Amino acid sequence: MSRAPRISFEFFPPQTLDASFRLWETVQALASVKPEFVSVTYGAGGTTRKLTHEAVATIHRNYGLNVAAHLTCVDASRAETLEIAQSYAEVGVTEIVALRGDAPKGAACWTPHPEGFASSVELVEALAATGRFRIRVGAYPEPHPDSPTTAADVDFLKRKIDAGATSAITQFFFEAETFFRFRDACAASGIDAPIIPGILPVISWEGTKKFAARCGAKIPPRLDEAFTRAVGDGREGVYALAQCSQLCERLIEGGVEDLHFYTLNRPHLTREVVRALGLQPALEHVA
Repeated sequence: MSRAPRISFEFFPPQTLDASFRLWETVQALASVKPEFVSVTYGAGGTTRKLTHEAVATIHRNYGLNVAAHLTCVDASRAETLEIAQSYAEVGVTEIVALRGDAPKGAACWTPHPEGFASSVELVEALAATGRFRIRVGAYPEPHPDSPTTAADVDFLKRKIDAGATSAITQFFFEAETFFRFRDACAASGIDAPIIPGILPVISWEGTKKFAARCGAKIPPRLDEAFTRAVGDGREGVYALAQCSQLCERLIEGGVEDLHFYTLNRPHLTREVVRALGLQPALEHVA
């Protein structure tokens, strides 16, 4: 019998007062699940660097959660990036999600800072050299938009693990078999670090389709048809709960020991999925 998986959550830093209230409501709602860790993102192009630091420090200090701070190579020198990492260590945060990062808004493609890290591999190497951090990285079960093939993504992930990363969190996907194929390819390449599937509960199907198009996540036609019918019938929330719960159950049956939820700072559906999986029997209603 499969044991209960470890759970983790991703939040993003607020940029408005209303968004601040939503973040803290989300953290409070999900803290009782006792996640293995929570992560806090950077905005595109590193635009929320200061906000990310403030959110990370507050969650760590006020909620006692293990926080993994996102850190990217975008628009900063090596010295500036490592200074940010040091500032996390000084407030007791010693987990980093090390990423290349997306191109700044309006830029045609990602270009390294003249004095910055040229890739996430270089960032991982520098963080590992400090000896102060547990380093997580991104992984892509379907080709990254800047990558030609999944095989290339596997090779690059191996380079990040060899550089000092201890685990990887995947981009979201819609079918468990997508993750299993990727996991098998990683194992065949010699990767033995944990690979944690990233799960996106569908709060809005239209929004999710746009998100998937930007990330390169393929939407099975049958899933699009089912969600379209559910939206038309006013059952989008009910179907979203069933779809996400079934995906997680299939992953657990396939031996997955960790699940990382992209909450979008909307806790209700994520908590309902956790309850459906039997990981927390009694949950109060959260909007």
